[in-house]
Amino acid sequence: MAARRTDGMKRALTVGLVVATVLTTALTTWLGLGLHDQREADQRRQDILAAARQSALNFTSLDYRHYDRDSANVLKSATGDFKKQFAAQTEQLTELVAENRSVSQGQVLEAGIVRSDEHSARVLVVADSKVTNTAVPKGEARTYRLRLDLVQRDDRWLTSDVEFVG
Repeated sequence: MAARRTDGMKRALTVGLVVATVLTTALTTWLGLGLHDQREADQRRQDILAAARQSALNFTSLDYRHYDRDSANVLKSATGDFKKQFAAQTEQLTELVAENRSVSQGQVLEAGIVRSDEHSARVLVVADSKVTNTAVPKGEARTYRLRLDLVQRDDRWLTSDVEFVG
């Protein structure tokens, strides 16, 4: 009878260890997947903010001496209607910037995501720039509050809309 009790205790212990192992494995897998999802979401947020910051910097940093390069930088990070509108105005802007000898040196102060999903985002950006031109040769500081809409295309975040906000 003692042998049966010992065999029963061994079976119960074995079953208990198997159940504990299965539960531990399931919990570890669940936590690992959650951590992976969190890392992906964090990386997406970082990518969105980096793209928005660069786009705002490109948009607020323009120099009449190499406006072709500067406007090309804006267009490289643009898509959709924003890209079409900016491209359509480039010739007129090139003349205006050259005529006024305009130089704007932008600096992004803050950026924050308003909303985002896997394929789109809205970001608010605060940027300063020092602007010099024929009207203000010593320069003046300007602060911009921009709302940028971004979309993901071919693993890149591109600006699809820019709006000045108050």
